Amino acid sequence: MNNNSHGEEHQREKESLDSRFNQTLRNVQGLLKGRSIPGKVLLTRRPDPLDNSGLEERSPSYQRSFSQNDAGTIYDMDKSMERLRELAWSGVPPYMHPNIWRLLLGYAPPNSDRKEGVLRRKRLEYLNCVAQFYDIPDTQQSDDEINMLLQIAVDCPRTVPDVAFFQQAPVQKSLERILYTWAIRHPASGYVQGLNDLVTPFLVVFLSEYLEGSIDSWSISDISSENISNIEADCYWCLSKLLDGMQDRYTFAQQGIQRLVFKLKELVRRIDEPVSRHMEEQGLEFVQFAFRWFSCLLIREVRFNPTITCICLNILPFKFCLIDKLVLPSIFLVALLDLFICSFFCLIDPFHLVTHLWDTYLAEGDALPDFLVYMFASFLLTRSDKLQKLDFQELVMFLQHLPTHNRTYQELEMVLSRAYLWHSLFNSSPNHLAS
Repeated sequence: MNNNSHGEEHQREKESLDSRFNQTLRNVQGLLKGRSIPGKVLLTRRPDPLDNSGLEERSPSYQRSFSQNDAGTIYDMDKSMERLRELAWSGVPPYMHPNIWRLLLGYAPPNSDRKEGVLRRKRLEYLNCVAQFYDIPDTQQSDDEINMLLQIAVDCPRTVPDVAFFQQAPVQKSLERILYTWAIRHPASGYVQGLNDLVTPFLVVFLSEYLEGSIDSWSISDISSENISNIEADCYWCLSKLLDGMQDRYTFAQQGIQRLVFKLKELVRRIDEPVSRHMEEQGLEFVQFAFRWFSCLLIREVRFNPTITCICLNILPFKFCLIDKLVLPSIFLVALLDLFICSFFCLIDPFHLVTHLWDTYLAEGDALPDFLVYMFASFLLTRSDKLQKLDFQELVMFLQHLPTHNRTYQELEMVLSRAYLWHSLFNSSPNHLAS
C-alpha cells in the first residue's frame, strides 16, 4: 500500500515537473520573440525549429498597444529583464548567448517587433562611422589619431596570440576597425591597452551565430562581408554599452582603476588578514597585479589554451546540458546524470570559461564595477595558502602569470559564489570593512 502511494506520488511529481518544464520552454521561446516572463529551463541546441503551436493564442496583454497600458507594460518588461538577469547570472546556454547578451546590454530591445529595425539602424550607424573615421587617407587624420591607430595595429596581433583564429588578417582588421572607431567616438579616454581584450568575448559569441565547431576550425573567409560588418557593429555597440558605466577606468591616469585597486586591497585585508599582512611584509603592491585584472576583466587569467580537460558537469535547474539534443525531463534523470557523469572528458574551447564569466558580468548590469572588487578578491584568495609561502619575486611572477591550463568550471563557480556572498555581506554596509 505504501509502495503504491509512493509510486503514485512520484508519478505526480514527475508529471508536474514535466509540465513546468514545458511551460518554461514556451516562456523562454516567448522571451526571445519579444514576450515577457522567462522561466527556468534546461536546454541544448536543437537542429529543428521548436514547436510554437502552444504560443499561437496570446493573452490579451500581448495584443494591447503600448499606449493603452504604459505603466503595466513597463512594469512587466522590467520584471522580465530582472528575471532574465537572475537566470543569466549562473550561465547561459551557448547557442542563446548572442540574443541574451544583446538584451542584457540593452543593445537589442526586448520587443521582437522592434528588434530587427533597431539592429539594422545601429549597424548602419556603425558602418557610417567606419567610413567617416577609419576609411579615410592619413592626410585627413591628426597626428594623435595616426599614432593611436598605429598602437591599435601593434596590439591586435597580440590579442589572444595562442589561438590561430585571431591571427587571421581579416580578424585583426575587424578588431582594428572596432577599436579605432570606439576610441575616436570616446575622446575622453581614447584607446588604451586592454580594450582589445574586452572585444574578444563579444567577437567569439557573435561569430558563433555563423560558425560552428571549435574555434580552432573557424575561418573568417566562411562568412560574407555583410555578416562580418554586422558582427563588427554588434561588437562595437556591446563594447560601448559595457563601458558606459566605467569609462573612467580608461581615461588619463585611469583613476577609476586606481580607486578599485584600493578597495580590493581593503577588502582582502578585512577578509583574509594573514594574506594581506604577508603581501605587505613582502612589499607587494596590489596595483602590480590587480591593475591588469580591472582593465581586462580577468580575461587573460581565465582564458586558457585549448586542451582536453576533465570537468565535472553539475546539472542543476537552469544549468544547460552539454550533451547535444538532450532535454532532461525529470529530477530522476538529473540525479542519474549528476551521479554517473561526474567526470566527463570534452574538448573545451579557450573562451568556454570566459563566456560563462561574462554571463555573470552582464547580468550584474550597473552593479558590475562594485561586484568586480569582490570577484577579484575571491579569485585572489582561492590561492591563499600558496600566496603565504611565496616571497616578493615569486608573488609577482605568480600573480602576473597565473596558471590557467587546468582551470575548471567548478573552480570558477566557487569564485563567483564566494564573490556573491561577500558582495551581499559588505557592499551595502561599507563600515563592516573598517578596522
